[in-house]
Amino acid sequence: MHNIACVPTKALIYRSEHPDKRVDEAAWFEQAAEKKTALVEAMRAKNFEIFDSPETSTVITGRARFADPHTLRVTAGVDELEIRAETIVINTGAASIVPPIPGLAESSRVVTSTGMLALTKQPDELVVLGGGYVGVEFASMHAAFGTPVTLIQRGDQLLPAEGPDIAAEVRALLADAGVRVLTGATVERVDDAGAGRAVVTYRTRSGETATARGDVVLAALGRRPVTDGLGLAEVGIKVGSRGEVIVDEHLRTSLPHVFAVGDVNGGPQFTYISLDDYRIVLDQLTGSGTRSVNDRRYVPHVVFTTPPLARVGMTEAEARATGRPLKTAVRKVAEMAILPRAKIVGDPRGVMKAIVDAETDEVLGVTMLAHDAHETVNTLAVALRLGATASVLRDGIYTHPSMTEAFNDLFANLA
Repeated sequence: MHNIACVPTKALIYRSEHPDKRVDEAAWFEQAAEKKTALVEAMRAKNFEIFDSPETSTVITGRARFADPHTLRVTAGVDELEIRAETIVINTGAASIVPPIPGLAESSRVVTSTGMLALTKQPDELVVLGGGYVGVEFASMHAAFGTPVTLIQRGDQLLPAEGPDIAAEVRALLADAGVRVLTGATVERVDDAGAGRAVVTYRTRSGETATARGDVVLAALGRRPVTDGLGLAEVGIKVGSRGEVIVDEHLRTSLPHVFAVGDVNGGPQFTYISLDDYRIVLDQLTGSGTRSVNDRRYVPHVVFTTPPLARVGMTEAEARATGRPLKTAVRKVAEMAILPRAKIVGDPRGVMKAIVDAETDEVLGVTMLAHDAHETVNTLAVALRLGATASVLRDGIYTHPSMTEAFNDLFANLA
């Protein structure tokens, strides 16, 4: 995921936000794609060197399958190799889902996120199927490059894991960027048409049939753990209904010497969660054996729209479901007088929201749709893990002018 999703996506997003004035608009995307590819290739080479250079490690490229609980059979073309180990870690990730929508899998114009990142030419028109994190990021990015984008979401809300008020702000942000956002729309079929176009037929909430056209159609309709072909059932490793490897809080599978980390175990699909999974495994193998997934508190996540959307902790609905008395604050970035940084960089768009326990002053959740939210949220997450209350954050001393100054304003407006 690090080199086929996170890094190339964010590299393209950065280029979409920082056009090279020395090239014309037609070459802008092509140049960005070339720089993205060069970056990814360099990182892959360096990562390979990191793993292959120590005398204690060997990198073998091929397709692996369990031959028995302690043995993997690896094939590459006609070559075959058996590897035996006392400890095995499964980290095969997740892959995009292509649901059985008529014509979707057959269309030559349909790509998943991996294919989207392989494009070297800017789409003339892009249709995005799915309004989750992946779909929204690609829609925002390509709109910034100047591509006409239509986003079709089956549910009534973009980013269904976020609060409806925040999702509405993101929708407005996309609309301002030129994205045509269609919610409550069910895709019925995809057909290749002439002139290198595909026609997406969808049904609206009111039952009417309509179409959207594009030379590229992105299927961003979810991801599924990659476990097919690993021979898990044959050796007794249990798999869940979504294909995820079932693990305990220490990431052990039903075979205690086999661990599953990252997207394949059905947990949060973030690169940094996969990294932390390895820390838990390492603690099992060489440490006290006490670290577990239950130790994780205030794990942030980001959607790289422009500006980015970041959250740590609960949404308001999740907080209210706890039954705790709440105080909330919602502040438009442009209205924060003590936050000049957003105006200095020329992007005062967005909103910030905090949810706090009214009795204990504990911060339950913060959402930031704002410039540099992807960085600011990490500062906030560390503070919350260390027990910082809303009052501590409200009265904090922050460098000026910086986006962290928003905490002075946000937590001063709780009611």
